[in-house]
Amino acid sequence: MKNSKFVINKLAKLFEQGLVSSKDLGNELMNILKSKRDEMVFKMKLTSKDEFEVLSKRVDNLEKKIDRLQKIKKKTSKSAKKS
Repeated sequence: MKNSKFVINKLAKLFEQGLVSSKDLGNELMNILKSKRDEMVFKMKLTSKDEFEVLSKRVDNLEKKIDRLQKIKKKTSKSAKKS
């Protein structure tokens, strides 16, 4: 109940500030949810803040490498010749 009340209060503040564009609203909602996720991770004391940031950057870099490799694989794959 407390978490849902928090999200509702944040949304009310956004409407008060005049953020009516759906794109702005979506971005703000994602920022709110990410901050709540980070708070929960820190409360569970899984990692320190510095360690969490380092791990997040490493995951981002790995995702970029995977995307790049998948694009290269699609470009270099060729169909078999018919005989």
